[in-house]
Amino acid sequence: MASTTETAAENSGDRQTHGFQAEVRELLQLMIHSLYSHKEIFLRELISNASDACDRLRFAAIAEPALVGEEAELGIRIDADPAAGTVTVTDNGIGMTRTEAIANLGTIARSGTAQFFKSLSGDAQKTSQLIGQFGVGFYSAFIVADRVEVRSRKAGEAPEAGVRWESGADGDFTVETITQAARGTSVTLHLKEDAREFADAFRLRGLIRRYSDHIGFPVRMRKEGEASLEHEVVNQAKALWTLPRTEIKDEEYRQFYQYIAHDFTDPLAWSHNKVEGKREYTSLLFLPAKAPFDLFQRDGARGLKLYVRRVFIMDDAEQFLPPYLRFVKGVVDSSDLPLNVSREILQQEPEVEAIKGGLTKRVLDLLGRLAKDEPEKYATLWKEFGAVLKEGIVQDHANQPAILGLTRFASTHQEHDNPTVSLAEYVARMSPGQDRIYYVTAETPEAARGSPAIERLRERGLEVLLLSERIDEWVMGQLHEFEGKRFKDATRGALELGGLASDADRKRHDAELKESKGLLKRVKDSLGERVTEVRVSERLRESPACLVLGEHDMGEQMRRILAAAGQKAPESHPALELNVTHPLVKYLEGMADAGQFGELAQLLYDQAALAEGTQLPNPPEYVQRLNRLLVRLAAAPAA
Repeated sequence: MASTTETAAENSGDRQTHGFQAEVRELLQLMIHSLYSHKEIFLRELISNASDACDRLRFAAIAEPALVGEEAELGIRIDADPAAGTVTVTDNGIGMTRTEAIANLGTIARSGTAQFFKSLSGDAQKTSQLIGQFGVGFYSAFIVADRVEVRSRKAGEAPEAGVRWESGADGDFTVETITQAARGTSVTLHLKEDAREFADAFRLRGLIRRYSDHIGFPVRMRKEGEASLEHEVVNQAKALWTLPRTEIKDEEYRQFYQYIAHDFTDPLAWSHNKVEGKREYTSLLFLPAKAPFDLFQRDGARGLKLYVRRVFIMDDAEQFLPPYLRFVKGVVDSSDLPLNVSREILQQEPEVEAIKGGLTKRVLDLLGRLAKDEPEKYATLWKEFGAVLKEGIVQDHANQPAILGLTRFASTHQEHDNPTVSLAEYVARMSPGQDRIYYVTAETPEAARGSPAIERLRERGLEVLLLSERIDEWVMGQLHEFEGKRFKDATRGALELGGLASDADRKRHDAELKESKGLLKRVKDSLGERVTEVRVSERLRESPACLVLGEHDMGEQMRRILAAAGQKAPESHPALELNVTHPLVKYLEGMADAGQFGELAQLLYDQAALAEGTQLPNPPEYVQRLNRLLVRLAAAPAA
C-alpha cells in the first residue's frame, strides 16, 4: 500500500494555477452553501473512486503485468489525524498523470450537468441528491473540507512523473510535478471546523462498514488502541454477488445497491441469480426508485458493471440489457467472455447476446412480480420509468406481450387510489359488444380527458385510455391488438362502435346526415383544402366541432417531435365533424350572409384545432375573428 509519507521533495518552477470549468465552479458553490443532509457520503464516493482505480489497474495488468510490479496486492487505506483535522484516502491503483489530473479533477465530462444546475433553485438545491447521480463523486470532498490535496503517480511512469493537485474550492486549483515513489493516488481532506467529527477513527470505521463493506478490495485503517503503524482490514472485501443468497441480508443488498448506483434511496427490488451449464454467469440486478436527470440523454451513462471471472472490465456495459431497460443497475460476472474483452468484441460476441436475452427475461420477470405482489412500489417505478419501458413495445417484439402486461395507463375510469390501469384490467371490464380498446392522445392528461373526440364514448360509459407522453403516438402506431381486442384511436377515422351502436343510433345519424347535407357543403366550400371533408359527427355530444385525422395521418405529438428535431412533418388535412344539434352549429346553419358564415365556420375549425392541441398558424387572426363575432352577438336584439 502506498504511503503519503513516501513522497520526496517537490520539483519547483512548474507550479501552475488553473480555473475550474464553469460547471465545476457552480457545483462546488452549490455543495458548499447548500444544507446537505448526507455529509458522510463523501467517504463512500472517495472509496468508490479508489476502488475503480484499483479495478482499472488490475484490468490493465492483464496486458501489461509489469504495471503492478512487486506491489501486487491492491487495496485502499484510510488515515485520520484528529489533531491536524485531516482524512486521507490512499489507493495503489492506476494513478494519474499531470494531464489526467487536470482533466479529471478540473472538469465534469458528463453532458447536461450545466443545464441541470441552472434548473435548480432555492429548496430544490437544498434537497437534491447530487452525489453520484451526476458523476461528481470527487467533488463531494468539499462538503466537509475547505481544502483538498491530491497526490498521484500513474502506474508504469517514473517516480519523477508524479503530480500534486490542490484546491480550496475558490474557483481555482494548482497543479505541480512532484517525485512520488509509490504509484496510485492519495486524497487528503483538510476538514472544516464543523466536520472535524470525520477525523475520528471510530466514526470512519462505522462509515466504511456501512457504505463500502462489499467493495472488492480491502479497506485498511490503523489498528485501534495501538501506536504502531500496523493496519487492519475494516471491510469484508468480498464482492457481494459472489456470496450465496442465503448468506446475504436484505440490508446488505440495499447497501451494495447504494454503493454501485451512488444513490441514497433504497432499491425497489432486486434479483440475484447464478446461471450454470452451457454458459456460466452471475447477475445481481436492481430496480431503482428514482430516475436520474440524464435518463433520456443519448450519451447518458447506463448499463451494468461487467466483470469476467471477478476481474473488473468496464462500467456502463450497455450491451447486456436493451435500451428500454437502461434504468436497471447491477453487476454481471461472466465465466465465458475473454479477459481482454473490449466494447468492439462485446458487440460481436455471441455469448453477449445469450446473456442479454437471459438478463432481459429476468428483469421482466422481476418487474412482473413487483407489479403483482407490491403494486404500490410498481406504481412508483412506473411513474419514474414508464416512458422508458414503453420503448420496448416497439424495440423488442419477442418480449412485447410481457411488456404490454407491465404497461400502465391513465383512463377515464381511473380511481383515486388506483390512478392507472393495466390492459388486462381494461379488457376485463369492457362493455358487452365492445371489441375495441379505445384511447386518445394529447399533450397532457387533462387535455386527453377533455378531448371532444371521446364525448360519446364517455356518455356510454366506455373506458378510454388517456395518453399524454411524447412517445405514445409512436408506440401506439406500432400496436395492433391485445388479447384479441384491437386498439382504436378515438381521434382517427370512423369511431367503430360496432355492436355498441343500436338501430336507433344508426337511424338518428342517417336522419341528421340527410337534414344537414346543405350545411356540410357550405362549410366545406368555406374551408376549402384545409379539410378533406365535413361530416356529421358520431363522436360529439357537448362540443360543436372536432377534427378527425385519417387512419394513417401523423398526429400532433409526432409533429412536435419532428419539429424539435428540425425536421418538417408531411402535410395532412383532417376531416371536420360537426355536432349538428349544437346551438352554435344551428346558429351557423341559419346565417344567410356568406362572409359571416365563412368567419364562423373558420372559427369552429380553429376551436376544434385548439381542442386537439394544434398550434394555430395565426393566433391574432383567430382572436380578431372571435371578437367580431362577439360584437355582432352583443349588438343583436335580445331574444
